[in-house]
Order: sequence, then C-alpha cells, then structure tokens
Amino acid sequence: MANRTDPSAKSIRGTNPQNLIEKIVRSKIYQNTYWKEQCFGLTAETLVDKAMELDHVGGTFGGNRKPTPFLCLVLKMLQIQPEKDIVVEFIKNEDYKYVRVLGAFYLRITGTDVDAYRYLEPLYNDYRKVRRRSPDGAFCLTHVDEVIDELLTKDYSCDIALPRIKKRWTLESLGSLDPRKSALEEDFEEEEEKEENEQLVEDLDNGAEKKDHFRGRSPARDRDRDRDRDRRRRDNHRHRDRDYDRDYYDRDYDRDRGRARDRDRDRDRDRDKDRDRDRHRLRDERDYVRERDRDREREGRERDRRERDRRRRSPSRSRSRSRDRKDRDGADNRKRHARASPSPRRRGERADNEGAQEEPKKKKEKKEKKDDGTDHPDPEIAEANRLRASLGLKPLKL
Repeated sequence: MANRTDPSAKSIRGTNPQNLIEKIVRSKIYQNTYWKEQCFGLTAETLVDKAMELDHVGGTFGGNRKPTPFLCLVLKMLQIQPEKDIVVEFIKNEDYKYVRVLGAFYLRITGTDVDAYRYLEPLYNDYRKVRRRSPDGAFCLTHVDEVIDELLTKDYSCDIALPRIKKRWTLESLGSLDPRKSALEEDFEEEEEKEENEQLVEDLDNGAEKKDHFRGRSPARDRDRDRDRDRRRRDNHRHRDRDYDRDYYDRDYDRDRGRARDRDRDRDRDRDKDRDRDRHRLRDERDYVRERDRDREREGRERDRRERDRRRRSPSRSRSRSRDRKDRDGADNRKRHARASPSPRRRGERADNEGAQEEPKKKKEKKEKKDDGTDHPDPEIAEANRLRASLGLKPLKL
C-alpha cells in the first residue's frame, strides 16, 4: 500500500508516474531503509522538510547499488504528484540549493519541453557548489549549473533515463520559445556605452574644436553610432548562437560516437560468443569422433578375441568329428560285408523270413481287394469304386 501511486495522480506520458524510473531502481528504492522510515506518509507540505535536509545528490552507489535519499525523494514526488506551483517554488528557492535541484529534476522528468527550457535555463546562472555521490560511493564536487546542463543535454542522470525533449532551435522555429537572452547581454551593453563615453571624454581633453564637438553630436553621427552598435550586437548574438550550435553539435557528435562505440562493443561481444560456441561445438565433435573410434577399436578387439577362441576350440571339434565319421564308416562297411557274404544257415533263415512276410502281404492284398469295393455285384458301383480308388478316395458302401 505504501508503494502505490496516489489515486488522484494523473498519468504522465501515457503511463504511471512511478514507471518513469526503471523497475530495478524502483525495487531497490522500495527496499531501502530511508524509503521505509523517512518517506512513509509524506505529503506535498511535509516533503519540503525532508528536501531541506538533503546534503548531496546522486543516483545509486556501492556494490549492491543502494539508492541515495535524493533519488528516494524523487520517487516520492512521482508517487504523490505535487502541483506545478509547488514544483516551481522549489526551483525558485534560492536559500536551499538541493531543494532547487530536486525541483528541477522532477520538472525535467514530468514537464513538457517548453517548461523544461523555460524554468531550467535561468538556473545556468547559479554557480553554487553541490556535493554529488558517484557510483563507487565517493563524494565529488560539482555545481548547480553543471547539474542543469546535464539535465538538458544528457540522456541519463542519476541512473534514470530522462525523457527525450526537442532541441531548443526546433522550438524557436516553431514559435514555442523566444530566442535565448544571455544574462551577460546587459553587461555587454553597459561596457559599450562606457567605452563610447570614454572616447568622447578623450576627444574633449585633446582640445577638439567646439564645431567638431557639435558635429560629433549631430543626429547623423548618432544614427551611425546606433547603427554600428546594433550591428555589433547582432554580430555578438550570431557568434553566441554559432557557439551554442557548435556546443550542441559537439554533444550530438559525442552521443553518436558513444552509441557507435556501444554498437562496436556489442558486435565484438556477439563475435566472441559465436567463437566460443564454435569452439565448444568443435570440441564436442572431436569428443564424439574420439568416443566412436574408441568404441570401434573395442569392438574390433572383442571380435578378434572371439575369433581366436573359436580357432582355439576348432581342432578338438574336428578330431571328434573325424572319429565319429570313421566309426560310422566302419559300421556301414561291416553291414555291407554282412549282406554281401551271408552264411548258408542265414540264407535259410532269410528265405523262411521272406516266405513268412509274403503270406501277410498276400492276405493284405486280398483284403484290400475286397475292401476297395471293386468286386461289388453291381457293375455300376464296382466301376465307381474303381474310379474312386484311382483317385485315392474311399469306396462306396451300400
């Protein structure tokens, strides 16, 4: 609830005012002790007291990027969104320089382009010293006008991305802003008038004639003097504008050069990543090829070992096979010899056996002749049975 934006606050640049600060910086501010203890329950009136207690400006610092009280108060102003009159009073405050810087920073983030130039350019004349905390935690010395110049010309300030604004000459060409008037312009005019008076006094001291004196004070001479003064003033304005344009050109050139340097750095980083990726891929391919060769060598050694074992066992197996073959050949030879030369006694026994075997065959043939149905008294059935017998079918039984 303490980190929620005021419901009556209006959206700035189409978003929540607190979103103008990056989320990571905003999260660190929410976790900071100064935010929890000193910024809780602040209003537009009580915020002035906390702003008067500031003693330095800055963004985040240290290894864990701790936010400064100045940054915490900026976020608190975005959260409660004070009125524009209060912010303008912050900027016009000449007693407390940190209150002025705080108001200028808030107006630069939330204000329009015209308001930024209109209210911040007069602060170029403020040369008071302010302390600034650098990202490493050390304090350095700067000035109010340097902080204002950073707000109007840089893209980042106090670790916050500043919204883009139009160039001053663009707004001048559109008629939104009047040409810039330098605070030293009146001093230049006073110096010119003083020089003219001194020149006139010198002429009087040198004994110039009264006629020449009155001739020098003639209306024509006055018009020529005024015309020369106007010409010198335009030349001074032109030179100042050229210097101002050159400064902006130098800033744009530095910014473009920084962006080109960042692009080169990103390109080198991508090239290093691609090189590392290719190196890892080649290393993985070499490891894969090495593992494959090692597996093939292992399989070859296993195959050679199995082949040697098979060859080692093959002689005994061949001897046993040859012995079995000899035994079979011997038995066949004995049987053949026994058939080729039988004894008379065996011949008689064989004849008896053959006679005994022929009788069952004859009986079987008679039985088969009787069973095949060819001897059926009906000639048609007998013919059908013979045909079925030739086909291998069973006879008809009627």
